Amino acid sequence: MIIKNLRLILLLGALAFTGTWVQGQDVISGIVKDETGQGLPGATVVEKGSSKYVQTDLDGKFSIPAAKEFPFTIQVNITGFQQQEIEIYELPTELVEIVLKTANLLDEVVVIGYGEQKRKDITGSIASVPLEIKSQPVASVERLLQGSVAGAVVTQTSGQPGGGVSVQIRGNNSITAGSDPLYVIDGFPINNDYSLADAGVTDGSKINPLSSLSTADVESIDVLKDASATAIYGSRGANGVVIITTKSGSKDKSSIHYDAFYGTQEVIRTIPLLNAGQWWALRKDAAANSGKTVSIPNISGYSLDTTGVGTDWQDAAFRKASQQSHNLSILSGSEKTRLAVSGNYFKQNGILQNTDFRRYSARVNLDHNYNDRFRIFASLNASNTKANVAPNAIVGNLLQTPPALPIYQDNGSFVVNSPFESALQNPINSLYNQLNETITNRFLGNISGEYTIADGLKAKVLIGADVVGNKQNRYLPSTTAEGQALSGNALVGSIFTNNWLNENTLSYDKDINDKNRINAVVGFTAQKSQSKGAIAEAAGFATDAFEYNNLATGITNIAPRSLASAWSLASYLGRINYIFDDRYLFTFTLRADGSSRFGEGNKWGYFPSAAFGWNLNNEKFFQQFKKISLLKLRVSAGSTGNQSIPPYQSLSQLAYFRYNFSNTTISGYAPNTVPNPNLGWEKTFQVDAGIDLGLFKNRISIIADYYYKRTTDLLLTRTVAGTSGLSDFYNGQASVVYQNIGEVSNQGIELYINSQNTTGAFKWNTIFIFAKNTNKILNLGENVNQIIPVISAPSIAKVGSPLGSFIVYKTDGIIQQGDAALTPQQNKSPGGQKYKDINGDGVITQAGDRVVIDNQPGFTTGLTNTFNYKGFDLTVFFQASIGGKLYNANRANLELGTGYVNASQVMLDRWTPANTNTDVKAAFQDPAITISDRFIEDATYYRLKNLSFGYNLPKFLLSKAGIDGLRIYFSAQNLVTWTDYTGYDPEVSLNGQSLINKGVDQGVYPNNKSYQVGLSLSF
Repeated sequence: MIIKNLRLILLLGALAFTGTWVQGQDVISGIVKDETGQGLPGATVVEKGSSKYVQTDLDGKFSIPAAKEFPFTIQVNITGFQQQEIEIYELPTELVEIVLKTANLLDEVVVIGYGEQKRKDITGSIASVPLEIKSQPVASVERLLQGSVAGAVVTQTSGQPGGGVSVQIRGNNSITAGSDPLYVIDGFPINNDYSLADAGVTDGSKINPLSSLSTADVESIDVLKDASATAIYGSRGANGVVIITTKSGSKDKSSIHYDAFYGTQEVIRTIPLLNAGQWWALRKDAAANSGKTVSIPNISGYSLDTTGVGTDWQDAAFRKASQQSHNLSILSGSEKTRLAVSGNYFKQNGILQNTDFRRYSARVNLDHNYNDRFRIFASLNASNTKANVAPNAIVGNLLQTPPALPIYQDNGSFVVNSPFESALQNPINSLYNQLNETITNRFLGNISGEYTIADGLKAKVLIGADVVGNKQNRYLPSTTAEGQALSGNALVGSIFTNNWLNENTLSYDKDINDKNRINAVVGFTAQKSQSKGAIAEAAGFATDAFEYNNLATGITNIAPRSLASAWSLASYLGRINYIFDDRYLFTFTLRADGSSRFGEGNKWGYFPSAAFGWNLNNEKFFQQFKKISLLKLRVSAGSTGNQSIPPYQSLSQLAYFRYNFSNTTISGYAPNTVPNPNLGWEKTFQVDAGIDLGLFKNRISIIADYYYKRTTDLLLTRTVAGTSGLSDFYNGQASVVYQNIGEVSNQGIELYINSQNTTGAFKWNTIFIFAKNTNKILNLGENVNQIIPVISAPSIAKVGSPLGSFIVYKTDGIIQQGDAALTPQQNKSPGGQKYKDINGDGVITQAGDRVVIDNQPGFTTGLTNTFNYKGFDLTVFFQASIGGKLYNANRANLELGTGYVNASQVMLDRWTPANTNTDVKAAFQDPAITISDRFIEDATYYRLKNLSFGYNLPKFLLSKAGIDGLRIYFSAQNLVTWTDYTGYDPEVSLNGQSLINKGVDQGVYPNNKSYQVGLSLSF
């Protein structure tokens, strides 16, 4: 509003932040209220164009020095309300009353591909991570999508600090090609390729490349889900797009912010196992049932405990681990320049001994108006991360190592191996003495210039680079079982990737008249990535003192390895948004991508989309519905593509081989892959229908979507027949070839509700999300009905079933005396597991008696409640996954009952002639696991994902110290989990990079629950 010739309520000016009165003509005094008349504490009042700003006190009052010259403008804003500007023409003598309107979610500006739009003008399906969720202390930014974005399924593939996360948006489109979304960080598009931070040396969980980005730097996260929103990214948008925008400076004020937290973590739960006496009884029972006897092994240097409690290996390995973060940022600017500079230190110790992750990062964001036409942007981020990684076998060893075995020998040194049949390594020795580290340096930045050619017409050129250097060091000392046979084994590896990007766009944004508005962009982009790596290895060291630092002293020569690869992408893009009378919204997009990964005649793919939106609330006939603030109908259709396969798959490749001629070894090369010059794009066609609804002046906002996706020409690997003579010499595996075969579909519904329940002094806001996706494999190629990647594993890809389903035998109780021994095992004695004869032929076979079981969740949901009252704030975030299934491979090992390894406490109820009324099979010395539905468990869980309670200290207590704001808080993650799953945690997957094998829990580093105290300090 403009304050001129208005009659103001006569009051004396309020002394800033104290509630007492002052006289004078050099301050503007006022009060900021909401629409109900309640004062708004913590609102920022800025004298526009200067560095002068204050915040309102607990009653919403403020005083700010007046400018030397009139007129001038003061700007008022606070989260959850629309910003307001008040023009001051003369010094008021009365208290200025400013009423802020509640912010309309659908009026928010959302970052889209190559631009921005108001949410009310958007025709596609786009979601944003709420502010309440972004404040969670997590190691990598994509974890913030879990439970906060409808349609995004986030699975932690490892609890290793800095470890892997699998993200699927609206289901799995592909089978063996990449499935994670495209991430666009300040305009730079990247795939979260784990090979960037993996030189091939470290044994264990891969470190997540996105963990190099500090979440404290993130301003907003927007997720593009349908074809209309993602088609502008063409070949890279099939799996969705996550746009991450980092914080920038302000032209109205300067500020310094320090954010820090410190906390502890612990394993969510441990698995109940047998103690030493119980295990020894099981061992004797298994031997007796197999017609054998057991005795205590003859060992020296330590004693075995076969009668007492023995060693609790989980207790020895897990710990309460610390976690801390410190982030310092400086935000500044003027009318021409905005600058943001930040630095971050993050350290997370793992809940397993001797594992951790550490990050240093720094960021600079610059926005400078060189003149009225030319504008320069720069976004630069550098980071250094280091992780000590838990070796792959550790968790399995913790569970299976017999409790009779001690950790230490009598002389204080570690026991090395188990003396029993399964020669397991001492997992505590491995944790403490193996050196298994990965170090990554990453620079991600871009610089762009934008030139205004004419009113609404702008040209922009962007040049960026993503440079990643990863070095990995591994040393297995001779004091560990892994390094004992080689007298020490050292490996050093490195990989360097240079990815550059050039984007050239021309945009037009113009209100042609009162009813017609056009927003359009066209452009050309080019991107190229080159990677080079090498591994050096040696063994046979006289001492472990040098670790990996002196490979030349190893007496065993091991051939070095190296690699080099490159790929490139060229693209043309165009999009036009046309808005008529704020009622009818049209979007048309076309992108053409040329990829070096495909065959000569198939490099280019074309990806169009179209969308229509109708704002019914702006129609005259709709004005009678007063309680409906907004009603928009959306529909879109379009195509996107996928090129996420390794380079050179369309070409014949050579491999190194050794040949023997006349007892002489000759080096040579021969083809090891089959060329496929017809290899082309994997394509996804998607339709989406949605509704955006605002009720009661948008106090309730609802967004609902239905979608259907069909992916064709899958980039699917096929094994080449061994008779071809082609093989992977170094890995000892059969060669594979990529082909365009198969189809997959996904369809689902999504719901987002944002409700401002109360808006007075006590504020209560609720966000609810719901998503259900149905995935189905439609085709796997001619005469192919299923793919079983590993015959001894539970996973299958089968036509008519979801990707990653399980193929298992169905159990049918325990074999009792006189029963038909329906089992695939050789041992058919009473007490064995009995299985259902599916085809009724009287025998149990793989071909005839296994069934396929769906493992996908029925739906996922999230519920966030935020409460604010006079400086206090409370956030309670629940997240759930309902109806999914996991194959608990850990349980399968622990219920084997051989006595060779430790077992679950379930085995205390095993079948014996005196205990026949049980579903637990007897103990036998039969080491083969039968993959059955017994080990498929309901993975449904409800989780209190985040609880945060904070307090903002009153301004009047801080102003004398020059402090603008101070918030202290307590936060907890994964605080409570309600589930029937018997493993460590239902949020788990064996390998997030393999979609067929998802949903298998086998030796995965467990998840944790954590507690933090923190503060946010502003000057």
